[in-house]
Amino acid sequence: MTDTTHLEERIAHLLRVVDDLSDTVARQDKELKVLSDRVLMLMQREAEREAEGGGGIVIGDERPPHW
Repeated sequence: MTDTTHLEERIAHLLRVVDDLSDTVARQDKELKVLSDRVLMLMQREAEREAEGGGGIVIGDERPPHW
C-alpha cells in the first residue's frame, strides 16, 4: 500500500467520523431545544400555580386546607 493510498483511506475515515459527529451534534441540539422548551413551560406553569396560591404540598402532619 502506498503512502498516498494510506492517506486517502485515513482521510475518508476521518470524513465519515466528522459527518457522524455532525449528525450527533445536530440531533442533540434539537433534543436540547425540546427539553429547554419543556423546562420553560414547567417553570411558567409552576409560577402560575404559586401566583394562584394553590400549589401547596402537605408535609408531615399538616392539615390539608379543606379540614
